[in-house]
Amino acid sequence: MNPLGLSPSTVTPAIPPEETTLNAEKDPAPQAAPSADELPEDRYADREMSWLAFNNRVLDLAKDSQRIPLLERAKFLAIFSSNLDEFFMVRVAGLKRRIDAGVAVRSVTGQMPRDLHDSILARAQELVAEQARVFAEDVRPALAEEGIVILRWDELTAAEKDQMRTLFSERIFPVLTPLAVDPSHPFPYISGLSINLAVLLRNPMNGTKQFARVKVPTILSRFIELGDGRFLPLEEIIRRHLDQLFSGMEVLEHTTFRVTRNEDLEVEEDDAENLLFALEKELLRRKVGRPPVRLEVQDDIDDTMLELLTGELDVREKEVFKLPAPLDLTGLFSLTSVDRDDLKYQNFLPITHPDLAEVETAKPADMFAALKKREVLLHHPYDSFATSVQRFIEQAAADPKVLAIKQTLYRTSGDSPIVDALIEAALAGKQVLAVVEIKARFDEQNNIAWARKLEKYGVHVVYGMVGLKTHCKLCLVVRDDGDGLRRYAHIGTGNYNPKTARMYEDMGLLTANPIITDDVARMFNHLSGMTHETNYRRLLVAPHSIRKGLLERIENEISNKQQGLPAAIKIKVNSLVDEKVTDALYRASQAGVPVDLWVRGICTIKPGVEGLSENIRVRSVLGRFLEHSRIFWFANNGKPSVGIGSADLMHRNLDRRVEVVVSITNQRHIREIERMFEIAFDPGTVSWHLVDEQWTPRTTGEDGEPLVDLQELAVQETSKRRR
Repeated sequence: MNPLGLSPSTVTPAIPPEETTLNAEKDPAPQAAPSADELPEDRYADREMSWLAFNNRVLDLAKDSQRIPLLERAKFLAIFSSNLDEFFMVRVAGLKRRIDAGVAVRSVTGQMPRDLHDSILARAQELVAEQARVFAEDVRPALAEEGIVILRWDELTAAEKDQMRTLFSERIFPVLTPLAVDPSHPFPYISGLSINLAVLLRNPMNGTKQFARVKVPTILSRFIELGDGRFLPLEEIIRRHLDQLFSGMEVLEHTTFRVTRNEDLEVEEDDAENLLFALEKELLRRKVGRPPVRLEVQDDIDDTMLELLTGELDVREKEVFKLPAPLDLTGLFSLTSVDRDDLKYQNFLPITHPDLAEVETAKPADMFAALKKREVLLHHPYDSFATSVQRFIEQAAADPKVLAIKQTLYRTSGDSPIVDALIEAALAGKQVLAVVEIKARFDEQNNIAWARKLEKYGVHVVYGMVGLKTHCKLCLVVRDDGDGLRRYAHIGTGNYNPKTARMYEDMGLLTANPIITDDVARMFNHLSGMTHETNYRRLLVAPHSIRKGLLERIENEISNKQQGLPAAIKIKVNSLVDEKVTDALYRASQAGVPVDLWVRGICTIKPGVEGLSENIRVRSVLGRFLEHSRIFWFANNGKPSVGIGSADLMHRNLDRRVEVVVSITNQRHIREIERMFEIAFDPGTVSWHLVDEQWTPRTTGEDGEPLVDLQELAVQETSKRRR
């Protein structure tokens, strides 16, 4: 059984005799549907407020004591904080930059930038206040009942205090750099997301007062584990020893604060002879001179100290977030080290996909022999990444019959076996191409390092295309099979990252289908050479054809519905923002086409609006795994047109990135995808429903019994396959 309960069929040919492809000839032009001009002006929800609604769903998981284990709830509080940090560093920073530049352009919802900024800040204030309440009144006391305690200095035992004094003396004090502010010492630069102590001192010799700042170092975990589930915030240790840092001075006040800065990169590729060099310079500039977009302070901060901080950092009152200590709950990730499996999700081990396993021995099969027989649709993390995608690349690197490997790398892990395999292949004399996207946000430094390492060992490294991020997930292997050269390919929805493959839900297609592999080969020539390839048989490729192709398919469903033929649309994405696609879905709904949208994050469409979107349903699924796959399904008069790929329905994906969607034609694979949608939209499944611009969690039935968790169901089915 596969993870969603479908029995695998017997051997399926790699190339079905009749294919319904994403680029098949279309029926005659459909009848005219309402134009965008005829749709109401207020048809879009604001994308930033929708993102905040998504993070509120993450907070819902932290509140859910019925379904979510306690330590996982603490982790969701940390994820909430991490998400919000990135939101401020990128989205709020960009909005503030437009305000400061005087770019007074209304959003698609009609809001001016400054009004939208104020709305975001107000809603964010509400959310972080609720997060603080959940931690203080719910999660923290529940942890304490289980013997997991986040302490203050006064709550330590005498032995623990001695232990912390030694730690301070040996590991912390030597790296601290207290910085005073006076006429000869200007206010120091406060790095983004660092935790700092603001200290008010008095000189006993002359009575003058002085401000100082101490940065909490990152060499140790934020919460120091004392043993037996007892933790102490690092800043508590420093606070207790301020007299040693400022000997001879009197400490009057001290508090913690944290600054969030604009961290989005700005690289003009057209003006840079060497993109790698330009990006390295920009990363250096990121470390200094970035304006603050948020100031977090302890809620008991002294008014004088707050006035000093806001003045020196140039932040408005609305940008100040007063929160109870401890600040920065991303530190709760530290609690994952607690050895309490009863308070965590049950351990789960992915298994080898049945089409890639030797039945008799349950060992991974020869990848190339398996792919000659059939295409394989992978569903991670339930299907093992290590024994599918990773094995595919590693076997290609070690196989003397393999002549070339071509690979895109957007994000990968710090000890990537994928990178090691590409290096091994290059050292063995194979032709190896790596298309490395060094502009992958917040992974730029890592990707620069990988690019240089790959080049050092003879891998041909290219950095994608000027003006576009290479976000597609492709791998191509060229092999001499004895009866001629054959190409094998993997096309996925997620990154080639073994670590995130265990936490992200993604799909991928392994295939030896010559039509698809020819498309992928031409795609790599497009990425690495000077071709302007736009014609593919089984691929849709952004920025040229994904939006266009999806709009054509939506219009086809409208036409079919008008002719009384089977018509329906099912889409699963991380985010839905693009106005053209949204308007097309509205027109489909108006024509009577049922539209099911499975959206994890941002969704600017408004379902259930009379006369506009009564036929649109929107669901969101969040849980232990991050739903990350992108799927597009169209009824197509009973012959479903189905694709999976890397593209979300956002401007950046459809206009400013190289993305790929591949058609799925194997009927067993199509049924598996259809089954996923059936479960997600079943009233008995846990999900969030978007109604009247509000996301409502549905976790229990009318009888109060818990609903089915889609991901846990897949885990259970995977375990049954193992047995």
